[in-house]
Amino acid sequence: MLAFIVRRISLTVPTLIALCFLTFMAIRLVPGDPIEVRRGERGISPERLEFFRHELGLDQPVWKQFLDYVWSLMHGDFGISIISQDSVLHEFLTLFPATVELSLFATLFAVLLGVPAGILAAVKRGSVWDHGIMGVALFGYSMPVFWWGLLLVLFCSVQLDLTPVSGRIDLLFYFEPVTGFMTIDSLLSGQDGAFSSAISHLILPAIVLGTIPLAAIARMTRSSMLEVLEEDYVRTARAKGLPPWRVIGLHALRNALIPVVTTIGLQGGTMLAGAVLTETIFAWPGIGKWLIEAIFRRDYPALQGGVLLISTLLVIVNMSVDILNAAINPRIRHGR
Repeated sequence: MLAFIVRRISLTVPTLIALCFLTFMAIRLVPGDPIEVRRGERGISPERLEFFRHELGLDQPVWKQFLDYVWSLMHGDFGISIISQDSVLHEFLTLFPATVELSLFATLFAVLLGVPAGILAAVKRGSVWDHGIMGVALFGYSMPVFWWGLLLVLFCSVQLDLTPVSGRIDLLFYFEPVTGFMTIDSLLSGQDGAFSSAISHLILPAIVLGTIPLAAIARMTRSSMLEVLEEDYVRTARAKGLPPWRVIGLHALRNALIPVVTTIGLQGGTMLAGAVLTETIFAWPGIGKWLIEAIFRRDYPALQGGVLLISTLLVIVNMSVDILNAAINPRIRHGR
């Protein structure tokens, strides 16, 4: 197992190097000049603009800029935001807990509904349950995030007044963040109603963000379960007279988990990067909303650092999923 982990980590290093290069070059292909952000409505002198250009290293050749960027990354320096003049890494770490919290609740929503739905569809293959669940899954997978989010806001928040429209907690609650996770910090604050307010603000964004992963998990669970249910050891377990719940839950589901775990891991990682639209719709103060604002403000250091950090996290999630699969199935780590 240790050899597999070392081999998997070694394969990740070239990926991270390629990510660093692609991120650096892609940002420089975006139209616009970050120096124009400093100009403002009144404008500044050409000498001052040249000073800012030199400060950001934009007066150097591209290859020199890239080498300087890599050198800074090796020292943990992701740059300074043009707008806030704060460290990009500090801003990322400040906003990242909000995105992680939203992604975790969306993943929980997707897993708790998707896995049982996929199992039920596989067990009831060809029935109304099967066709209904797969139809809903296909509908959810095809649904645009921005449209689904606006529909839920109009129905649940505007028409029924069940959930808040935006934000992470009601403005009447105030406390110093401890963990960055609003649900945990609201509990630690001891204020009556703070935790329920934080949960109510999470419901709609988590549903919107988790709908597509839910559909993918349900479909993968059904496909994997159908394949396993046809295996000889499952038929043998049934022939022994074992209860259906034991055959399905112990023998079939356990062996069908590998592709399902892979799907859950990849979908969970994708949600970290794909929360941009969801956070924009619900004014969720996370990484996605921060990156959108960086694009509009042409804050390229923040955009470049944020994209690189998110990409690195996705690589780490994918590597973790591979290691988890190897722990579940020994044939993977032995290359079979």
